[in-house]
Amino acid sequence: MTLVVDAGGTHLRAEIHSKNGLQEKLNEKSSTVGLASWMETIIKDHSDIKTICISYAGQVKDGVIISAPNIKVDVHEIKEYFKDKYEISLFIENDLNCAVIAESTYLKEEDVCAIYIGTGLGLGVVSSGNLITGFSGVATEIGHIAYKEAPFVCGCGKSNCIELFASGSALDRWKKHKKIDPKLNLQDLKDTPEFSEIYKEFELALLYSVSTAITLFNPKVVVLGGGIIESNPQLESIIASKIEEFAMPVALRGVKIIKTKLNNAPIIGALMLKDLR
Repeated sequence: MTLVVDAGGTHLRAEIHSKNGLQEKLNEKSSTVGLASWMETIIKDHSDIKTICISYAGQVKDGVIISAPNIKVDVHEIKEYFKDKYEISLFIENDLNCAVIAESTYLKEEDVCAIYIGTGLGLGVVSSGNLITGFSGVATEIGHIAYKEAPFVCGCGKSNCIELFASGSALDRWKKHKKIDPKLNLQDLKDTPEFSEIYKEFELALLYSVSTAITLFNPKVVVLGGGIIESNPQLESIIASKIEEFAMPVALRGVKIIKTKLNNAPIIGALMLKDLR
């Protein structure tokens, strides 16, 4: 049995797979329990789990969680921990890296950027068929590039991350800062003149993020996903219609910008990890 986990900034989602396919789905809020502790409760009920594959919304390298701006970390040396305590093989990779592995495989393309906007803002890149991870596993962390000052601090410790303007957590923070009804969604903010500045800042930061990815990595396909994209499908056409104002012209030639067609690409990519190592 294989436990596949999508550890996001808002939810911990898991699937248990056997050789016959998906057996069970589980869900928990990221804020209520540490990842390792939660997985241990699952293992106690499923002693035949021999492999764990994790898509993680944070920075990881060689089975070690380096940092996680939006998730409680209870065990950093997570691969070694589950190997020593349970004799379970564990594979863990950044969630956007998992997503882009799945997207690249599904699209049969070797140059893909996956940009997901959910609790945070993330980017995964496959270039010439190779996953870009960087020296310490923190490459392509586009949500944390310097953008401009915000009146609050990012989970990474900075106050100028672009994620503070274009993400689900950013929208929540700006509504709280401006003392706006937290139930207002992105479209509500756009349609209400006195709140529209928050929407404009969101759209501008998102366009900067997508154009930066296109200019730096020269993908053939940019795939958009995440909860904010799912609930605001109009963002796909907005990005496609305005991106020429931002990205390097030669890098834009032939680029396709599409919304993901996969149901939970991070989970799909995570399940592929054990076959890629």
